[in-house]
Amino acid sequence: MGLTQEKVAESIDKWLFYGSKLCRLFQLDELYLTTPQKARFYHYYIPVFVWCEDQISQHASKFKDGEEIPPLVIGFSAPQGCGKTTLVFALDYLFRITGRNSATLSIDDFYLTAEGQAELREQNPGNTLLELRGNAGSHDLPFSVETLTALTKLTKEGMKMKLPRYDKSAYGGRGDRADSSTWPEVEGPLTVVLYEGWMLGFKPLANEVVKAVDPQLERVNKNLEAYYDAWDKFIKAWIVIKIQDPSCVYQWRLQAETAMRQAGKPGMSDEEVKDFVSRYLPAYKAYLPTLYSEGPNGSHPNHLLLIEIDEARNPILGI
Repeated sequence: MGLTQEKVAESIDKWLFYGSKLCRLFQLDELYLTTPQKARFYHYYIPVFVWCEDQISQHASKFKDGEEIPPLVIGFSAPQGCGKTTLVFALDYLFRITGRNSATLSIDDFYLTAEGQAELREQNPGNTLLELRGNAGSHDLPFSVETLTALTKLTKEGMKMKLPRYDKSAYGGRGDRADSSTWPEVEGPLTVVLYEGWMLGFKPLANEVVKAVDPQLERVNKNLEAYYDAWDKFIKAWIVIKIQDPSCVYQWRLQAETAMRQAGKPGMSDEEVKDFVSRYLPAYKAYLPTLYSEGPNGSHPNHLLLIEIDEARNPILGI
């Protein structure tokens, strides 16, 4: 991350302030943090926030005095269940308490409507990867372009817009776009847009490569060709959360659904979890190696942060 002990020492008061605020956010006593909690705050969340601050400074320096500065769009590419939503939640909070407006978006917010999903299923009979929402092809790309473009123009005080949200519980779990009356509102001037998703930055591959993973992936790979212009080209700084084995996704989802059932809430059975995750694994197997070795589609090494985490979702130090 470009952080040295000297740099951290120079700003130790700021780091302690951020740590104190995160403890309040997550309702933890800062005097009794566990070792994993300390690692997550001081070796993960806060260093990432400091890196984001540096990226924002670099972004702002490209504009002349008095010139309107569009918000920096930071993309978070990370597998499902790895804690990216919690990370973005923490970063959004730190930006707000330090006086900067931020907006958070997920690629999930751009899923096709229930009607659009039904059409996608009908157009791809027998393809289990496009039967439900998730893979490339199941997103409303024109809507995402419209939304991201509008966000980058939110540069003045008094400007407002609503952020789309998706209701995953609608239609028996098949999902639908949430009613716009429930969408949260953000105000300008925006400093940063935090945009997260499990397949952000995936690059289309040669057909023979994806067919070797799963023949059904060929259609998904074709769909992926349109995603750079719809998503990735808006992103000027990238954070990639790396996992050692995609099977972690299954374990994390299983833990989440088991916890929901134990709490008396509706949750998927073990078999349903297996079926759910199986629809994503082919894409992980095909696209993660390139994402980790080359970076996201259109990324630059100076604006890319790669963080490896373990099965407990904690950072593997020394990377």
